[in-house]
Amino acid sequence: MSAENCDENVSVPLRNLLNSIQCIRDRVRDGESNESDGAFNLSNFWDTLNQAVKAVSQEGTKLSLAFSKPPLPSQQDAEKLSDSMMKSVLTLSTVYYWLPKSQGISLRRQIRDATVEVLEGVSQLLEVILRSPQQSLTQEQLTSTGGVWSACDQFAQLPRDNKAAVLVVLSDQSGVVKDALEEIEQALAEVQDPFSDVLEDEQGGDEPRGNQDTYWSEKDRRVIGQCHGLMKASAACLRKLMSAVRSNGDISTPQKLAQLDDLGDISKEISPGVDDLALCLYPPMDYIGVESNVAKLAALLKKVLEIIRYEVNSNTLFLNNTNLN
Repeated sequence: MSAENCDENVSVPLRNLLNSIQCIRDRVRDGESNESDGAFNLSNFWDTLNQAVKAVSQEGTKLSLAFSKPPLPSQQDAEKLSDSMMKSVLTLSTVYYWLPKSQGISLRRQIRDATVEVLEGVSQLLEVILRSPQQSLTQEQLTSTGGVWSACDQFAQLPRDNKAAVLVVLSDQSGVVKDALEEIEQALAEVQDPFSDVLEDEQGGDEPRGNQDTYWSEKDRRVIGQCHGLMKASAACLRKLMSAVRSNGDISTPQKLAQLDDLGDISKEISPGVDDLALCLYPPMDYIGVESNVAKLAALLKKVLEIIRYEVNSNTLFLNNTNLN
């Protein structure tokens, strides 16, 4: 990275800090948690994690202010700032590693992603400081500082246990499917046959009219109607799954935590399936693609319903009176 705009003696500790944080970020993104041999106190974990996130936010602010106007910090001060930031980042990553997989994969993924975003934010701030002229606080530096704050603030919105984490996953997937449905419905309302005023008998039966690359034929619309029903069934399946997890999801044992994770993971396959089907429906319609994606989505929904019914019947995840009909 070029540091021609930053005094060399000051830029060295900042570059070293940047390299170290990027290494920590990569380890957090790809690494495994430490398994807990004894009882794990989730409440204490959150208290400690929030303190660590707050410390990173404060150190980011101090670092940004120190390089917001001349004169530049001395080499000694730059080293102190770098050491303090490094300590806060190491504390954050260490606390993240405390969370064992036994507390739920969905929860751990969301905390991991939030932690990586904080580390990304700090890295971007350091990159901006290293390449920006230190005559005044630039808009880029303000934006990068705000990025660190925003990444830290999102920890307050994270789910506090695996049940809540799975509900976040289901809600996200439900939103994606809802958007796909609305797009198809809007396209159906807007895409008009430019030759709709031409009488059918003038065209000779079922022969296509005009350029079908830009509109849906009547046959296309009948196919879309059937596919639209399957897409609506996907949305309904996700809504019912959310309701069941919200009302009866159980996180009292590792087995039940894992079952919730399985439901969250399989739900992530539904929205891509709906998207793939929707893409095949746009003119000119890909009939082979439609047939293939309908079969895949129908099989996936059947699999999801079988999993739900199994959980209901075995009473391992939901109460027996859960209504999925």
